[in-house]
Amino acid sequence: MPDLRLDTVAIGTLADVSMTVRAGEVVCLSGASGSGKSRLLRAVADLEPHQGRVYLDNTEQASVPAHDWRRQVMMVPADSQWWFDEVGAHFPKGNQEPLPEALGFPPEVMHWTISRLSSGERQRLALWRALAGQPRVLLLDEPTANLDHDMSLAVENWLLSEIRKQEMPVLWVAHDQAQIQRVADRHLHIVDNHLEPAHGSD
Repeated sequence: MPDLRLDTVAIGTLADVSMTVRAGEVVCLSGASGSGKSRLLRAVADLEPHQGRVYLDNTEQASVPAHDWRRQVMMVPADSQWWFDEVGAHFPKGNQEPLPEALGFPPEVMHWTISRLSSGERQRLALWRALAGQPRVLLLDEPTANLDHDMSLAVENWLLSEIRKQEMPVLWVAHDQAQIQRVADRHLHIVDNHLEPAHGSD
């Protein structure tokens, strides 16, 4: 399975970001609001122009058409986007994967309209939609921000199970220190426009 590698990536005020995220590894990113966490994910997903290079194993981001790269390196933003009226229309045709029990939906959710969904329901379905696309890398921007504590724990456990099973490198933006302790293999914090190992992190 692939490794994700960043080589002196710079975007906005964030500079010289170099790291390797191994297959199946979760690297949590934290920092003050506006410090560049989300923009870094967008750079890795090829959603914003940036300096430096990003690699998936030996394949450089710049050598792959953007839409193909984004299918492999999937970003799940904090506020998900929906284009069709019905939930099921956003999933791959012929998707036979059963809806994960941890997400707390009945099977008929695929026939629900988007307008009836709460922000937390949209967030949970956006995670399932991302995984249904079978990406090789996940970029998660506060994926449980709109969920209560119990649902956050259920979604964390489901996500970690899928990440380990599919051996995906993961960058996970988080602000909740308890969550970071639960999910992170490594924790990097933005300090003075640079990423540094967080206090107490390996």
